[in-house]
Amino acid sequence: MDLINYAILVLAGVGAGFINVVAGGGSLITLPLMIFLGLPPAIANGSNRIALLAQNIVAVSNFKAKKVSPGNFGIYLGCIALLGAVIGANIAVDIPARLFNRILSVVMIVVAVLMAFNPSYNNLHGENLSKNRKLLAYVAFFLIGIYGGFLHAGIGFIMMLALVKINGYSLVKTNSIKVTVALIYTVAALGVFIYEGMIDWKAGSILAIGSATGGWLGSHFSVSKGDKWIKRFVLVAIVAMAIKLWLF
Repeated sequence: MDLINYAILVLAGVGAGFINVVAGGGSLITLPLMIFLGLPPAIANGSNRIALLAQNIVAVSNFKAKKVSPGNFGIYLGCIALLGAVIGANIAVDIPARLFNRILSVVMIVVAVLMAFNPSYNNLHGENLSKNRKLLAYVAFFLIGIYGGFLHAGIGFIMMLALVKINGYSLVKTNSIKVTVALIYTVAALGVFIYEGMIDWKAGSILAIGSATGGWLGSHFSVSKGDKWIKRFVLVAIVAMAIKLWLF
């Protein structure tokens, strides 16, 4: 990669970090971008985790400073997701590059369709932390962890839907839990990719600079504002990159 490509990575990281914290889907931009810039899919997937780690450290710290806590339940969900992430990351390092690209392109289109239909994140009945709802959330987040360890792309939307629909959290609390869970399981996933030698440290670190900045900006941004335009931007980018990934 040359200096221009690294500059593109920084800018993409800022946008992706912001989008990931406010809503979700930032990795649907950074992951295919790194592939387009010449990184093998598995190494792009692993290197992206460095940026995700930096972004979520900053976001979690900022939510804590604003006294928005994920609570013990959020920590438990993160630990459950961590177990799934180890499984998912091990699958990711062994999958053939062409198959990975096809899976990524399909995931991108699916997320784009979900965004186009604008699934509701409204909380109509208040928090529900009954025993059955907690158990359902644990199962959901174990599966989310497997997907997050494997790919992560678009997982923010999935976690938001789970937290709002299963446990009735507000969007602010949902985002706090979301970044906490992502931070915890990203540590495990990154460890697998490091062990397997699937990291481009320079590209990942440069992307992380942008992502940390975007995560800081996103955690300051009100979750009730700007969501519509962010989704429109991400939707266009996702469709364009998915088509290119599938065809080329």
